[in-house]
Amino acid sequence: MARPYWTGQITISLVSFGVKLFVATEAKGEIHFHQISRSTGERVRQQKVLASAQEARESAPDDAPMAASSMVKKDEIVKGYEYTKGQYVIVEPKELSELRVPSKHTMEVIQFVDAEEIDPEYFEKPYFVVPENDAQAPAFAVVRQALRDEKKIALSKIAFGGREHVVAITPTQDDSLGGMMAYTMRYSEELRDPKEYFRDIKKPAVDEDSLDLAKQLIKRKSAKFDPAKFVDGYEVALKELVQAKIDHAPIPKDEAPAPKKSNVVSLMDALRKSIASPASEDTSDHEAHEEAPAKKKPAAKHAAAPAKGIALVKSGKALKAATKTAKAPKRKSA
Repeated sequence: MARPYWTGQITISLVSFGVKLFVATEAKGEIHFHQISRSTGERVRQQKVLASAQEARESAPDDAPMAASSMVKKDEIVKGYEYTKGQYVIVEPKELSELRVPSKHTMEVIQFVDAEEIDPEYFEKPYFVVPENDAQAPAFAVVRQALRDEKKIALSKIAFGGREHVVAITPTQDDSLGGMMAYTMRYSEELRDPKEYFRDIKKPAVDEDSLDLAKQLIKRKSAKFDPAKFVDGYEVALKELVQAKIDHAPIPKDEAPAPKKSNVVSLMDALRKSIASPASEDTSDHEAHEEAPAKKKPAAKHAAAPAKGIALVKSGKALKAATKTAKAPKRKSA
């Protein structure tokens, strides 16, 4: 198991128990690029230099070397706040670690809210929440079950990564896991005012017949969410590109014609044709099969299914093969 990202206490009034937070996401992309000089093929590296030296270098001849004394080592760099032009307050790492922020060590629950009260745009990054040890498990389990039974989310605050975050704590959707999730949240001032973008949207009267057809279309295309069905088509195409260059093979290109505008001008006609299309067939039977564990398809097959039709590769067959087997050389990121 990975090391916990944060260890501390959750407190609710006089109830307190220790927890550990683990980052719930990871970068899965296998293609990492470096900066390369087009003329020499060498890797380009960034250097930390004094601003005064950089300004002098920009005004000097192109072939003038950068003075070694202008290079700054990593351990010589500290944070500084510019309180007036060219004047900085220096802040040492130790001073930052000693800031008086209680939420560095304790998530005190401020209030509980219904899940539907929080708009999705406020959620930012997920973390797994587990008891710190077996002794904390009873209190952890009681609070978790109470949140689940009452369908509530606990709101608290937590400090890490150079700021204090609002955090939402909720039981996992899968009750058999027995854990909880914590989601860091955006502050209201970080979200742009939606009225600025939505105020010019016209609000015509909704035709009941069109609405009925739209509901039928939604029903026919509804299915249980299976994240394994979704793959990164850009990553698949990028692997093909890199592998083709390594093999000195023809470079895959976007050969799909530009999408033509639909000739259907009637909303009712468009809805009727959508419902009649095989692509909109009812998924309820498929969903029923998916729910049965014995008949559940392997994740790899799900991953290959949506790959068909991606325009960055030549054929569905080639894309399916790339999804399963294409392997570009792994390189460490810069």
